[in-house]
Amino acid sequence: MADGPKVLVRAARPADVEEIARLQLDTWRIGYEQFLPANVLERLTPDLARQSWGAAVSAPPSPRHHVLVAQEQDWIVGFAAVGPAEDAEAGEIATLLVEPRWGRRGHGSRLLAAATDHLRGDGFTTVAVWLYDRDEVSRRFYLSAGWAADGLARTLDADGTELREIRLHTALTD
Repeated sequence: MADGPKVLVRAARPADVEEIARLQLDTWRIGYEQFLPANVLERLTPDLARQSWGAAVSAPPSPRHHVLVAQEQDWIVGFAAVGPAEDAEAGEIATLLVEPRWGRRGHGSRLLAAATDHLRGDGFTTVAVWLYDRDEVSRRFYLSAGWAADGLARTLDADGTELREIRLHTALTD
């Protein structure tokens, strides 16, 4: 019997930055075009994304900030960024994306498990994520993993367009 595809989640390396940036741009343009104004998506350039992710991977703001990549065979298929929440008492998943063509293969679940493992290892007992309130796909993903809405919401200004986000959370138990 042949082995299945090699899949794993690992810490991002500087050599991954180009692919992380491409994946973010492509995924946002496909998955978030219904949430984000076109001019906001247009301003997110490959150079800007590479610069931002390069800093996050090579010089994270603290030892509790991590960028992880999901890999299938030789391809980076998704990534997650985690660290302390704004109040620093809880951990936070800043982003977790899987390229749509690699979806439904367990990469999101593996990234989520690795992200929460890192946050637990960094001493957090709870973790939160902010989602666009109309992002039903992401909401269902987190709810199916045992997360729950905590009633908090915020509104972001995306170049004159208000974007409402809701917060989901979960406890990190052994």
